[in-house]
Amino acid sequence: MRGFRSTLILLAVFLGLVGYIYFYESKRAPGVDEGETKQKVFTVDSDKIEEISVKATAADPTVLEKVDNAWRITAPVTAPADQNEATGLATNLATLEIQRVVDEAPTDLGQYGLASPHLEVGFRAAGDASLRTVQFGDKTATGADLYAKLPSETRVFLISAYLESTFNRSAFDLRDKTILKFERDKIDKVEISAGKTGITLARQGTDWRLTAPLDARADTMSVDGLIGRLQVGQMKAIAASDADAGALAQYGLDRPSVTVNLLAASARVTLDIGKEADPGSFYARDTSRGMVFTIETSLVDDLKKDAASYRPKDIFEFRPFSASKIQVARDGSSVSFEKVKKDDGTEAWRRIDPAGDVDTTKMDAFLSSLSGLSIDTYVAAGTPTGNPVAEVFVTFDDGQKQERVTFSRLGDDAFASRTGEPGAGKFAASRIEEALKALDALK
Repeated sequence: MRGFRSTLILLAVFLGLVGYIYFYESKRAPGVDEGETKQKVFTVDSDKIEEISVKATAADPTVLEKVDNAWRITAPVTAPADQNEATGLATNLATLEIQRVVDEAPTDLGQYGLASPHLEVGFRAAGDASLRTVQFGDKTATGADLYAKLPSETRVFLISAYLESTFNRSAFDLRDKTILKFERDKIDKVEISAGKTGITLARQGTDWRLTAPLDARADTMSVDGLIGRLQVGQMKAIAASDADAGALAQYGLDRPSVTVNLLAASARVTLDIGKEADPGSFYARDTSRGMVFTIETSLVDDLKKDAASYRPKDIFEFRPFSASKIQVARDGSSVSFEKVKKDDGTEAWRRIDPAGDVDTTKMDAFLSSLSGLSIDTYVAAGTPTGNPVAEVFVTFDDGQKQERVTFSRLGDDAFASRTGEPGAGKFAASRIEEALKALDALK
């Protein structure tokens, strides 16, 4: 009895499989070879498309138009478009392929989700009198394809299902969501106000310098990184398309918690940040526009960093290959080294006083240990830093630059103070000891 029941189950599975294969084959367009080049839904070049319309169920269509070779949203709002998103839509419409035709003359479009399509995408190319549109229905049982048809035709065909998310874009998805517009290379000053603190960073040639609340070197990569984040920063959502001065209070923008000014000569762009909108985002606005939008909390956290966060972590600017002269004073005496050219044209290091050759490998080890020193944090001027350990004076970059650093020690901590800069950098004392041991190895 048990064997008979198993046989019936296997028979039912087999008949179901046969039925599926019959249904699948019966829906295949006659004469279509899966290996053949697939037919395109539209015959059009993407660069000829001048207008695109995207309409989801129960929503007004989003309309994009190309003006002077740039895309703009013209409905339901007027706004610049995200050029990559708009170009992607045009490209995907021009390359959209029919995977296969499933029904040449359907009697019930409802079985394909096409009686009331949930998405319609249309376009007008140069020379077109009206939009050419494609309608999207349900996904197939496997989820790999999507039923679709043209309003002007009866046949139902399949397209790849992943394209649904490509075409099903809202007006917000398609608009330019850049929070600030500026030319990065022209920015020469950054002003950040967060609460009672204010930070000013000014460009000096290719480098950056802190000018407030203290005058000190700035880490150029950190400043450039912040400017880069502001340049590519994106809105998460739009809270108000046009908020007047009276409406700013509800977003905390009447008294911003953070204000950032980016200056390029006499030009200025300003970002105000208000209160938290929800976990993970804050209200913000570009003061040149009435719009209020939300931004990532991580960007706000970056803007709230203290001045020390923009100071260099490397104690020295020189690198072993760029140094040409170095003097170290400690314990009441000093030793100096300089790079010289030998008769064969190669370079070598020599001790100046007393004069003598030094081992190149050991000298490189000393320079590497010294130039590789980095701080963990900065301490304010007047903070106890212990007793002096050594003073290092380096000439580098073909004699064009010099730097002098004084090292001191207090317990397990070492401190590095640079001439002309406030405070000191704090790091583990063991690291300066390693550098001095490398110096001792040269004797």
